Amino acid sequence: MTDAANPLLAAWNTPFGLPPFAEIEDAHFAPALDAALAEGRAAIAAIAENPEPPTFANTIEALELADATLDRVAGVFFNLAGSDSNPAREALQRDFAPKFSAYSSEIVTNAKLFARIAELWDRRESLGLTPEQMRVLHLTHRSFVRSGAALEGAARDRLTEVKSRLAVLGTSFTQNLLADEREWFMTLSESDLEGLPDFVVKAARAAGEEKGAGGAVVTLSRSLIVPFLQFSPRRDLREKAWRAWAARGANGGDTDNREIAAEILKLRDERAKLLGYADFAAYKLETEMAGSADRVRDLLMAVWEPAKAAAEADAAVLEDMMRGDGVNGPLEPWDWRHYAEKRRKAEHDLDEAELKPFFRLDAMIEAAFDCANRLFGLEFRPVDADLYHPDARAWEVTRNGRHMAVFVGDYFARGSKRSGAWCSAMRSQKKLGGEVRPIVVNVCNFAKADPALLSYDDARTLFHEFGHALHQMLSDVTYGSISGTSVARDFVELPSQLYEHWLEVPEVLEKHARHADTGEAMPRDLLDRLLAAQTYDMGFQTVEYVASALVDLDFHDGDAPADPMVAQEATLARLGMPRAIGMRHATPHFAHVFAGDGYSSGYYSYMWSEVMDADAFAAFEEAGDAFDEDLAQKLEQHILSAGGSEEADALYTAFRGRMPGVEALLKGRGLDKVA
Repeated sequence: MTDAANPLLAAWNTPFGLPPFAEIEDAHFAPALDAALAEGRAAIAAIAENPEPPTFANTIEALELADATLDRVAGVFFNLAGSDSNPAREALQRDFAPKFSAYSSEIVTNAKLFARIAELWDRRESLGLTPEQMRVLHLTHRSFVRSGAALEGAARDRLTEVKSRLAVLGTSFTQNLLADEREWFMTLSESDLEGLPDFVVKAARAAGEEKGAGGAVVTLSRSLIVPFLQFSPRRDLREKAWRAWAARGANGGDTDNREIAAEILKLRDERAKLLGYADFAAYKLETEMAGSADRVRDLLMAVWEPAKAAAEADAAVLEDMMRGDGVNGPLEPWDWRHYAEKRRKAEHDLDEAELKPFFRLDAMIEAAFDCANRLFGLEFRPVDADLYHPDARAWEVTRNGRHMAVFVGDYFARGSKRSGAWCSAMRSQKKLGGEVRPIVVNVCNFAKADPALLSYDDARTLFHEFGHALHQMLSDVTYGSISGTSVARDFVELPSQLYEHWLEVPEVLEKHARHADTGEAMPRDLLDRLLAAQTYDMGFQTVEYVASALVDLDFHDGDAPADPMVAQEATLARLGMPRAIGMRHATPHFAHVFAGDGYSSGYYSYMWSEVMDADAFAAFEEAGDAFDEDLAQKLEQHILSAGGSEEADALYTAFRGRMPGVEALLKGRGLDKVA
């Protein structure tokens, strides 16, 4: 196949340069990726062998442009591999994981290339660089050093082997988890559906139709299994569902992730020590805002103690309720959500079945768009274009008539999609080599129904991922390597978690939370009860999250454990983990940590960012207007448009004038007054 005949390599004469999905076949990916890797190698060789003395333009800027085709092709492939996988794409992931790793290693171990970068770094003060260029040079030099460019001989070769193996293991972990989530479902008879709200029944029937099960089913999609655990009066079915959910990646056989996790931890430890670090946490946290494992642990433990106290007090209440139902024995993990939902109904007069009709998916999308318009002047127009799946939809994003981005939303759960929710970019913003505006994708796993109704937590997820999308869409930098969400891991969640706060603004809910059947606005008393219950069950939510974050940290702080499952239990025992609360992500399905290096030693990042997001939204509260124009402009200027152009603490301080303490976080979670 010639390059011209391969739609991934040919010019994309499509609206806004969207990938020509209608023309792309799985067979096109391997030759396109091979061609892109070859083109990248040629570009890298040309930079390294350039007889001219190194300059910022002929070395650093040339590096920025070297992977243009690879970025384009891989941007399409990896979005499809996560959101609409199939056996062919899974095989491609397995085949290309070591190829991508080898390509990366070739670049950072290219002695001539690194010599050029090192020379520029040594002469940096005399180069007359702009602050943004100096930042890119610093990050490029640091990335090469941290990737082993300064190593020689056997150490360099071993690091290459380690990184290649880690790439293979991360792909296997992800695919095993997807297989477990795709294959398991529990059929429900008509009598099993008794006591479930209509929205759960509809979602279960839709899931059964998608699975070809001939009736309603519960799957391991969070948007279906959580409401089932909340509402099903059948304790035996709740236990069966919860155990399957908790056992993902630990079912034995070919999809078991426990040995993979052990090998990943061992290799990460070896990688860090080859590079001269005491352990992987020291290596990973060096470039984050936190800086060290001790600072991370201090934050997590400051939250753990009040959260655990709140959870234990709540557990006593829930266990009493369970006794009232004639159930003996201790409160179990499959009981918590059920009795917490009953208690919420009793204490706050809130019923998920009453709330859910007010959170229609399309209305919440419109709410997210409306807030972006009021804050940043963005407008959204539907785009009629071929996309990769019928459930996906696209919008052009403009401001004052200027094209800013294409936004793609893919919201419904399906067997071909990995679990969770995420934001990615098929194309990132940059100016070098000509202005490029981004193509940004939000992927969620909401239960599909007609109409599609969200829980309040689902709506928060939608706003969260859209906050990430804004970070990409509003990016305004020259260099792609620092564009959008290319920031410290414990800073990247600030825009997403901050944006969640606008869902809590009463005027937003009054305008957009309208009943799916009647179109009536949410009654004021229901709105008040919803907002008053924002910190309800926060002990549970905080404990399940912080336990996972501390397990992750313990895995990487010190020598790698021989058996991660034993190490996990040791951490939970030391913490005194309440028995009726499971980790949000147990080791065999902890994709944040084991699917790649992204959140390894970094799952704490959500809470580190929450310290800032609570403080940042407090600025709007202090101004007396959630849509304060001056603050929104500062937020865009110093955070959303700035990408990684400065250190994260400098960006935040430029916005807020100071760095925050943990107090706003504890107050926001209702844990500031816990004894």
